[in-house]
Amino acid sequence: MTETTRRTVFLGAGGAGLAAVLTACANYTVPTTEASAEPLSQEPSSETETPAEKEEETESSEAKALASTADIPEGGGKVFEKEKIVVTQPTSGEFKAFTAVCTHQGCLVATVSNKTINCPCHGSKFKIDDGSVAGGPASSPLEEKQITVDGDKIRLA
Repeated sequence: MTETTRRTVFLGAGGAGLAAVLTACANYTVPTTEASAEPLSQEPSSETETPAEKEEETESSEAKALASTADIPEGGGKVFEKEKIVVTQPTSGEFKAFTAVCTHQGCLVATVSNKTINCPCHGSKFKIDDGSVAGGPASSPLEEKQITVDGDKIRLA
C-alpha cells in the first residue's frame, strides 16, 4: 500500500487550482478571425449582365445604407452583428464606427449603454467616442471603421 505524502497532497491541490484558473479564463464562444468572418452579403447578379452592369451593381451594393441616422441614439449606439460593426453617436450629429469584435478574446460586443460599448464575454467596455478601453480585461481599443453620412443614411466607406 502506498503512503500519501505531503508532496503528493500539494501537487494535487496545485493541479486542481490550475484547472480552476484555466476554466475561469476559458472562452466559451468561438473567436472570430478574418478567415472565419462571413463576407458582407451582396445581391446576386444575373449571368446575362455585361461587365459594366456588374460593376455598377457592385458599386450600388457597396453603397447600401447600413443604418439611418435616426437608428443611432445620441450618447449611445447600435451593434450590427452580421457586419461585425458598431455605430455610435457620441454627440448630436457625430457618428463613429468601430469593429464589433472585442480585442480581449474575439467575442462580439453586444450592447451600447452609458456611453460604453459592452462585451458580454468578460465585461470589457469601450468608449463610444474613440473605441478606447473604458474597463478591462481588454487592453487594446476597438479598431475604428470608416463610414460616411449622406443625408440621413450611414454607409460603410
